[in-house]
Amino acid sequence: MLSEEQIARYSRHIILKEVGGKGQQKLFDGRVMIIGAGGLGSPIALYLAAAGVGTIGIADADVVDLSNLQRQVIHQTKDVGVAKVLSAKEKMQAINPELKVNTYREWISSANIGEIIKDYDFVIDGTDNFAAKFLINDACVLAGKPYSHGGILQFDGQTFTIEPGESACYRCIFPTPPPKDAIPTCSVAGVIGVLPGVIGTIQATEAIKFLLGKGELLTNRLLTYNALRMRFREVPVKKSAKCPICGENPTITELKDELDALNVCDLDDR
Repeated sequence: MLSEEQIARYSRHIILKEVGGKGQQKLFDGRVMIIGAGGLGSPIALYLAAAGVGTIGIADADVVDLSNLQRQVIHQTKDVGVAKVLSAKEKMQAINPELKVNTYREWISSANIGEIIKDYDFVIDGTDNFAAKFLINDACVLAGKPYSHGGILQFDGQTFTIEPGESACYRCIFPTPPPKDAIPTCSVAGVIGVLPGVIGTIQATEAIKFLLGKGELLTNRLLTYNALRMRFREVPVKKSAKCPICGENPTITELKDELDALNVCDLDDR
C-alpha cells in the first residue's frame, strides 16, 4: 500500500499504464547492482534512486578526483578525496531517503564478484576496461544474472543487454580481450563529458524495464552512439555456437581474472 507521500513522489510513474501502483511496488522490491561509480555509474545511480528502486548496490574502490568532475555528475567539488561509493550514496539518499544503498569499496575480481552480485536482480557494468567487462560478463552468465553492458571513449558509446541463456553475451561478440593497452582508456584518449550521461541513462532504463517486466530489452542488439555526428546505430547480434562461455561447447566454466591481475581495472575513468 503506497503512502500519500509515495503517491505524490511517484505520481508520474503511477499514471503510466505500464507502471501503475503495482509496477512501482516492483521497483521498490527490485535490487540492482552497479559496478562503477564514475561517468556511467553516476547517471545510472541517480536515475535508479529517483525511480524508487528499493535496493541499489554500488561497487568502486576509488576516491573522487578533481578530473572526475567533468563527467561524473554524482560527485561534487566538496567530495574530492572522498570514497566514490560514499559520495554516491549520499547523493542517492538525498534524492530518495527511502532507498537502501549497499556500498562495496573494493575492486571486483574473480574472488569477490560472485558474492557481490548474488543477491541482485539485475547488474549494470559501468567500468572502462576490458578485464572488468569480461569478468562481469562471465560472472553474470555463470550465475544467470541479466545485465547491461556499457562502454564509452572519446565521442563514441555503446550498450546492450544480456539475458543469459536467452540472448547473445559479450563474448558472443568479443570472444577474448584485445592485447593489453591496444585500446586506450578515457584517461589517455579523453571523453566528452556528456557521453556517459547518454549511455548511462539508457542502461538505467534497461534496469527499470527489466524490473517492471515491460517493454523490449536491448537484447541481441548492440546500440552505438556517436556524439559528434549525433547518430545512433543498432547492430543486430546473435548468440554464437562457438562462444567460449555460453556456446555449445563452453571452455570457460569458472571465473578467472583477465590480463593477469585485476588491479588494471582502474574504474576511475568510466
